[in-house]
Amino acid sequence: MATKSIASATVRAVKKRILPSRAALVLTPSAVEKVKQIMSKEEAKGFIGLKVGVRQRGCNGLSYTLDYAATKGKLDEEVKQDGVTIIIDKKAQLTLLGTEMDFVQDKLSAEFVFNNPNIKGTCGCGESFSI
Repeated sequence: MATKSIASATVRAVKKRILPSRAALVLTPSAVEKVKQIMSKEEAKGFIGLKVGVRQRGCNGLSYTLDYAATKGKLDEEVKQDGVTIIIDKKAQLTLLGTEMDFVQDKLSAEFVFNNPNIKGTCGCGESFSI
């Protein structure tokens, strides 16, 4: 089953912080609710969760991708939190360590935001980053 891109994401560089668990990625309550909403759609049937990946893109080099995950690869990391499953692609694992995944909605936009303490720089729009 091919993966299907479902959302875009922005990145924010944050100061280092201590996470409450050993998980590579921690989701905020609003991110958990949005993932549950996405996974409840008809088009999500047959998928085990969402997969976070990283690809070369933008003026700072890297950006995160969000797709449906049909399976967990041998070297992929699995994060289960509050009834949702996030699969972290093996290529994205080091860029996500200690990151908080949030879902932010306002009058003009609704998107997942990765609050990442590992980022050294971001582009002006927050779409791409460098480690």
